[in-house]
Amino acid sequence: MGAVPRTLELFYDVLSPYSWLGFEVLCRYKNIWNINLQLRPTLIAGIMKDSGNKPPALLPRKAQYLRNDIRLLGQHVQVPMQFPKDFFSVILEKGSLSAMRFLTAVNMEHPEMLEKVSRELWMRVWSRAAEKAGMSTEQAQGLLEEISTPKVKNKLKETTEAACKYGAFGLPVTVAHLDGQTHMLFGSDRMELLAHLLGVCEQLFPYCEPHCPPQVSLCGRRGNSPSSEMEN
Repeated sequence: MGAVPRTLELFYDVLSPYSWLGFEVLCRYKNIWNINLQLRPTLIAGIMKDSGNKPPALLPRKAQYLRNDIRLLGQHVQVPMQFPKDFFSVILEKGSLSAMRFLTAVNMEHPEMLEKVSRELWMRVWSRAAEKAGMSTEQAQGLLEEISTPKVKNKLKETTEAACKYGAFGLPVTVAHLDGQTHMLFGSDRMELLAHLLGVCEQLFPYCEPHCPPQVSLCGRRGNSPSSEMEN
């Protein structure tokens, strides 16, 4: 009988590009690292308000850095990220409340589809997200009708509050439950530390293509990673 999988919670919001990077890396490694990955759709605006933090893109220098950083990381990890032309409109006006309520409803009613629907929402084509993930029109319509119900609103609120209790001040947040201890890691660039905590450093290889063994690649450039369907 194999070892019992360790539990990791990933708190994320589709408004956060770094959440997407962390999401894809953990999805690629969950079987290799023998982890039970629990996806937790969260509202980043709620975390920002609770912690007193502000979106980094509101500062001009950080915004310029973000634009370049996201472009390079997207190429590196092989995630098709593009800065939206109406980025500030999306951040300051539209937000992600409806999207995260939709994912919360998916998680409650069709949890097996949460990974695919989340990925499609990150693709920023929400009108085709549910369909491309394999969801029927009737299922998608039913979930859209649920996003304004108290049970979905309360569930998203509870998940966001749970992230805040762990100490979240932004997203993504990965929470590892190991040997009776809880470790909260912020950002998509803590995978080496996570591997150390899991005791699987020997299974974590450098990002760069020449060093990526088949099927064990953070960058996804070689082998068939579990998230390779994203590029199809």
